Amino acid sequence: MILNKDTAKKTAELLLQIKAIKLSPTEPFNWASGWKSPIYCDNRITLSFPAVRNFLKTELAKIVEEKHGKPDVIAGVATGAIAIGVLVAQELGVPFVYVRPEAKKHGRKNQIEGHIEKGQNVVVIEDLISTGKSSLQAVKALKKAKVTIKGMVAIFTYGFDIASSNFEKDNIELTTISNYKHLIEQALDSQYISEKELTSLQEWRTNPSKWTP
Repeated sequence: MILNKDTAKKTAELLLQIKAIKLSPTEPFNWASGWKSPIYCDNRITLSFPAVRNFLKTELAKIVEEKHGKPDVIAGVATGAIAIGVLVAQELGVPFVYVRPEAKKHGRKNQIEGHIEKGQNVVVIEDLISTGKSSLQAVKALKKAKVTIKGMVAIFTYGFDIASSNFEKDNIELTTISNYKHLIEQALDSQYISEKELTSLQEWRTNPSKWTP
């Protein structure tokens, strides 16, 4: 779900400007999954641009409060959403924890780092949603800690059907600031891509595993 179209396009514009998102329909990137992709997204780059990270912090915090009210705790998904999650928690004035992909093999063997208590209301912050698998693994760990997951808020999603299905199956409400649809609209508006490239980008979104440039 996107709350505001103008914010979605503004976010897309900023991510393109600082090259947190790169579009290359003719010379695609190779994802770890083996897919060829015309898009590469690394939202950690936003942390190096104070104006951009402050914009994202404000918008994420606004969505958290509008959709879920003020939570007891903000949880960031490691590692990409740790820093932005801290910023959101700071903006809201609430505690922060982060969730590892799996429990540590040594020490206290934590998967959740930080202080969290049974029954607390938690909103999860994520930087990027692809299939949703790793994000929902974090949710699973939090549920084991017997907290209440109010929802997840993320910077960007590719909008894959498999992600929507995964979140629906786990009954987790996902809200993002921006998504692939608004990204390519903004890229065309700002002449970052041509009409021909737009068609190719739309084709990838329809069938990413089979797409070729």
